[in-house]
Order: sequence, then C-alpha cells, then structure tokens
Amino acid sequence: MTLSQEIITIAVCALATVICRFLPFIVFSGKRETPEYIRYLGKALPAAIFAMLVVYCLKNVSIAEWSHGLPELAAILVTVGLHLWKRKMLLSVAAGTLCYMLLVQFVF
Repeated sequence: MTLSQEIITIAVCALATVICRFLPFIVFSGKRETPEYIRYLGKALPAAIFAMLVVYCLKNVSIAEWSHGLPELAAILVTVGLHLWKRKMLLSVAAGTLCYMLLVQFVF
C-alpha cells in the first residue's frame, strides 16, 4: 500500500470506530425512553455471547484423544468455581485461561 492508502485506511477505521461508539448515545439519547426490545437485548445478549464462546472453544475437544478434554474441563471448573465464589468476571476468565494454558504447556 502507498502512504496515502495507509492514511485513508486508518482514517476510515478510526471514523467507523467513532461512529460505532457514539451512535447508540445519539440514537438512544436521554430525551426518549429506550425501546423495550433494546433493553431485552441488553439483558439477553451477554449470556448468549458467552454461551456461543463456550461452544466455540469446546468444538474441537475430543474425549477419544489423549488428554480426553481434561485441561478444558479443569479450566471450566476453575472459571465457574471462581465466578460463583468471587463474582468477578475478569478474575474468573483470567484464572480459567491461565489454568488451561498451564495445563496444556506443562502437563498435557
């Protein structure tokens, strides 16, 4: 890419990011009440996204192969256990990821 093409690409990406960030505040300003379906999506989508991520992360796990899904199971148990205990999502996800990476690198 030429320098001008790189600058245009960066500018378009920056503009798209700014529009995506500010558009909800413009469309759903404090002047009107937020529609019911938008509030429903705000409540339902986070759980749906996490469920989709779990399915995506576990889609290639085979219990017939050597590790039998044990690192994944351990990481899930750590994540769920920490979340139920501490109720801190970032801590739970980080600890589960760390558990999985350590098991895969050093045990399995």
